[in-house]
Amino acid sequence: MTASAVETTRYVALVDGGKQAGRQVVTRGDDGVTRVDFIFKDNGRGPELKEEYTLAADGTYQTYRVKGSSTFGAPVDESFSRNGDQVQWKSTSDHGTQAVKGTAQYSPLGGTPAGFSVAFNALSQRSDGKLPLIPSGTLTVRKITEADVTRDGHKRKVQLVALTGVGLTPTFAWATTDAQPRLFACIYPGFLQLIEDGWQGNADALEARQKQAEGEALVDLAKRLGHPLAGTTLIRNARVFDSEQARLGPASDVLVRDGKIVSVTPTGQGTAEADHLIDAGGKVLLPGLFDMHGHVGRWDGGLNLAAGVTTVRDMGNDNATLQQMLAEIKAGTLMSPDVVPAGFIEGESKFSARNGFVIKNLDEAKKAVDWYAQHGYPQIKIYNSFPKDLLKDTTAYAHSKGMRVSGHVPAFMRAQDVVDQGYDEVQHINQLLLNFFVDDKTDTRTLARFYLVADKTDGLDLDSAPVKDFIATLAKKQVVIDPTLATFEFLHQRDGEMSPIVADVADHLPPDIQRGRRAAELNIPDDATGAKYNRSYAKLVDFVGRAYQAGVPLVAGTDEMVGFTLQRELELYVQAGLTPAQVLQVATWNGAKYTRTLDQRGSILSGKRADLVLIDGDPTVNIADIRKVALVLKGDTAYYPSEIHEALGIRPFAAPVKVSAAR
Repeated sequence: MTASAVETTRYVALVDGGKQAGRQVVTRGDDGVTRVDFIFKDNGRGPELKEEYTLAADGTYQTYRVKGSSTFGAPVDESFSRNGDQVQWKSTSDHGTQAVKGTAQYSPLGGTPAGFSVAFNALSQRSDGKLPLIPSGTLTVRKITEADVTRDGHKRKVQLVALTGVGLTPTFAWATTDAQPRLFACIYPGFLQLIEDGWQGNADALEARQKQAEGEALVDLAKRLGHPLAGTTLIRNARVFDSEQARLGPASDVLVRDGKIVSVTPTGQGTAEADHLIDAGGKVLLPGLFDMHGHVGRWDGGLNLAAGVTTVRDMGNDNATLQQMLAEIKAGTLMSPDVVPAGFIEGESKFSARNGFVIKNLDEAKKAVDWYAQHGYPQIKIYNSFPKDLLKDTTAYAHSKGMRVSGHVPAFMRAQDVVDQGYDEVQHINQLLLNFFVDDKTDTRTLARFYLVADKTDGLDLDSAPVKDFIATLAKKQVVIDPTLATFEFLHQRDGEMSPIVADVADHLPPDIQRGRRAAELNIPDDATGAKYNRSYAKLVDFVGRAYQAGVPLVAGTDEMVGFTLQRELELYVQAGLTPAQVLQVATWNGAKYTRTLDQRGSILSGKRADLVLIDGDPTVNIADIRKVALVLKGDTAYYPSEIHEALGIRPFAAPVKVSAAR
């Protein structure tokens, strides 16, 4: 017998300036059970969840249950209960029991946004604004600002709050201001607006106010963690990596003035005086690393810089949001790598990703290309629903504007087709391997684009003529591949296993990150399927190695956890057969070459930008040493990765090498 509803609150999920892509319905029953129905679909994927919970007197979960499917189709089945001072929980990836005294809130792995309401209400009963979490951690809330919202002549006040203690950066959400506050809206600028139904007309104004508030916080963060280097800086006794030749050079002194490299000379032979001194102590100095597949957010900067990433190629973003970020980076108010943008163009369909421009015909496609060309974008990125009949003409038009063309392989096409029609680059290893598993009737806008590769690559003969011919074509045409291998380790990660992206460094991360990274994303129902997916993934790595050896240009990108994925990507290239020095060349020289910034960065030479990374180890011998970043220079600012990591709750990987005043 179903309980009758005492109160129902409905939310709508909006993307692309108002297009509904999901919903959340929260029903509070007269039996004391709250039931939540949540669905969100974007780009042919997204979670579907049904949640039930009861609350204790202090507003925390007494019982909790969520079932459904994750973004990529993995089953979600999680439960929690508290009996006195004893709690127990179970998910598909972990389980446990714990003794707890006093107020504490269970932190679900696979919950819905309705959890914000529970947290707000429980926090409102805490005088210190802190809520202990189960299994570990503490949730902290801080009010940022208020705003008035209106609907049909009615006005109400809502508050923007920042939550910390879960994840590596603050989470912002809008809450009501009544005695028992609940979620009013959660907004991810440029991507998603989840807001109480009926109040949608206020979403854009709330997003603008939130972006302003986040910007103010980010300015403060940049001031705290960035160390300006006015005048000249001498980096003494560093082994400089020659990225053009992929080899480590002898100890050198590198003189920097106002963010640019002035000279590179053998250690002790230069006579230049400097305002600042960095004693490298024989450590390895690399050009700043490139992440060639990011979707940058304003809070990503610290994590990227701490990893030695000084340039990110953005492969698809909300245009207004990215333009704002580019302006902030140029003004020096946002702590961030430099960003090289790729213009996102998608076709209209029920599966469409809503970034950039979504077009219906060639005229609209050309107008999108024109906009990106006028705004200085060096390339465009085509996406899954782009109309295949428009691809050849759009590619030719972009080339006529001097732009590179890359992307996913549109539905009902093969990678061979897009290469034949002018692609300069293909994103993602699955898009390349689907070439051998699809025909003109296969719709790869669904999760099939992942499951087909996981299921069928095991049976693919990499020595077969079709594979060899395809690789030969890529090499002959110098079509770049951006495989994002580390990202696609979700194809074989099983529930309970630590994500390979962080497996070797998980003990450096906060407990909630460690726990979350044990959850699988793909549905792998049994051991036999798991073994097959493992073998398939090994062949994906092998394919990349074979392509590189055949002369196919390779770039290193992530499209995953900022600050940690690039290092795993580079390790996988070593597994594929590249030497560590070749991998470092890919992450530096190739990044600059294919972003068309080689005149400014990508190597350590006089006249180039002082984007430099000092490593406490030798990654030309052991690529894992790439994590041991002791100092980063981005132009005229120094960053200590240990300082950034400590601010984010991460145990540092290397002791800092600090800048001192020259004597």
